[in-house]
Amino acid sequence: MNRTSVFHSPSGYLGLHVMLLDEYQDRLFVGGKNLIYSLSLDRVSENYREIHWPSSSLQVEECTIKGRSMEECANHICALHRYNRTHLLACGTGAFDPICTFVRAGHQSE
Repeated sequence: MNRTSVFHSPSGYLGLHVMLLDEYQDRLFVGGKNLIYSLSLDRVSENYREIHWPSSSLQVEECTIKGRSMEECANHICALHRYNRTHLLACGTGAFDPICTFVRAGHQSE
């Protein structure tokens, strides 16, 4: 069955960069500017989680000193990959100082 759902970010503009569909957990992970959303496929706008992951203040300071704008110095999430059943590997631009981390994404019982 095909269906359409609309997700409105409470943060306003999402700045969407990457998506990862996790059919095992019925979730859609969405990476944007300074955050990652975990959306339920059943109730996209109701049952979601968000992880705030901005660039550090030091990263932003060094980035702006180099002449970049505040928008460019954000942490734009550019890669989301399933690592195992409980974790994702997430990577961001980190204000032109790229960074990756593991994000817990599995069920609490695992």
